[in-house]
Amino acid sequence: MSMVSKTPFQLTGRYAEHNKWENINGPGDSRVTGSRVIADEGLVGAWADKVILITGVSSGIGLETVRALASTGATIFGTARNIEKAEIALKPLLNSARVHLLFMDQTDLSSVRATAAEFQKRSQRLDVLINNAGVMKTPEGRTKDGYELQFGTNHLAHFLLFNLLKDTLIASATAQFHSRVINVSSSGHRYGPLRLDNINFEGVYDGWAAYGSSKTANIHMATQIERLYGGSCLHGYSLNPGSMVSPNLQKFCPDEIAAIKGNERMEKYFVNMEQGCATSVYGAVSKDLEAKGGLYLEGASIAGPCPEDGDQVEYGYGSWAFDKEKEEQLWELSKKMVGIA
Repeated sequence: MSMVSKTPFQLTGRYAEHNKWENINGPGDSRVTGSRVIADEGLVGAWADKVILITGVSSGIGLETVRALASTGATIFGTARNIEKAEIALKPLLNSARVHLLFMDQTDLSSVRATAAEFQKRSQRLDVLINNAGVMKTPEGRTKDGYELQFGTNHLAHFLLFNLLKDTLIASATAQFHSRVINVSSSGHRYGPLRLDNINFEGVYDGWAAYGSSKTANIHMATQIERLYGGSCLHGYSLNPGSMVSPNLQKFCPDEIAAIKGNERMEKYFVNMEQGCATSVYGAVSKDLEAKGGLYLEGASIAGPCPEDGDQVEYGYGSWAFDKEKEEQLWELSKKMVGIA
């Protein structure tokens, strides 16, 4: 099996070199961590005036993103469906009075509305919104509002949350730091394009195709945010955090996880959680991204397109990731689905 990239290298930026196939060696290798990004940006203790909201912080890269960004001194709000689990995971940071938890059930749009309202009671500003929470390859199901479970959880909840907090994001932007929205997508967006003609996957259900559709929606949303609000100093970014073992996220993928064992190419590509949060942190804080959005990030770098013959461990975005017509159609459809003007 080839241990080098099958395609031209797709990443650019200060950390790109660490992601080249000849330099990677699995979890804990030289690829950057979230805390390293903070240190390299000179931001340890430097963001006391900033407010960050992150969804899905009870485990996985959401938890590690909070841990890394907490070192900046920013005020951080994290959402979780299981508050008790999140409290245990974040207990040392919760004692700092700068990290706060908010309950949010992303399968229920009324819960999203309640969370946004609670956030606005507790903070008058928001500099960075990281839409991190998500589910993967779930059995067929529906949200409490009747939408396909992965699309509703991964996209619609975040779409509504953003729109409810948009004015606060715009008002918080300064000439020195424009506000940012970070949508955590996945290389899994390449499993399939957005299914606008069958958004709820009526009929034969394909969990991977539904996941791909929802993760493509994350990219489309971020790009449309840039198109609509970039001129108001609010920028949208999407990203692939990389591949890592995450029992909670991958609980419906036992066969796929088992197939990784013994696959040297896959094992080398995987990262640990500290590395997995790095691209979210990079998107949130990097000076390289100031005042320019609409980008797809990967490996704490800016990524280009993945050629058609690239496999799932190649870098880059799929051919359908950026599509102005689909982005605009998704935006209008999503507004109707969540009930906003």
